[in-house]
Amino acid sequence: MIDILEGDKQGVLRLKGPLTVTTSGLFENAIRREHSGTVILDLAQVPYIDSAGLGSLLAAYVSCQKAGRKVALTGVNERVLKLFEITRVDSVFLMFPTLWEAIEALTGAAQA
Repeated sequence: MIDILEGDKQGVLRLKGPLTVTTSGLFENAIRREHSGTVILDLAQVPYIDSAGLGSLLAAYVSCQKAGRKVALTGVNERVLKLFEITRVDSVFLMFPTLWEAIEALTGAAQA
């Protein structure tokens, strides 16, 4: 099961659990409801992603790009990063080690 925790000012979606064919619909619905200029997907509690989950992530990225919005990932574990590298989508996503680093970099707080 995947839990999506929403409602953050910065457009943070915290995913919990595997992102798979059975949970990707929930993720897609959550991303459609998010209208922030920048969407940060916190994957710190996502142990793995299957091909359907990867497709959902890419669809979310494309949808946001078309709308002029940014997408960033945080908390990507080694297993998920390996999937990104094998499928060569690691260069597509803007990734940060932690949620705080993503928020700092994307809101300009690091420059203040």
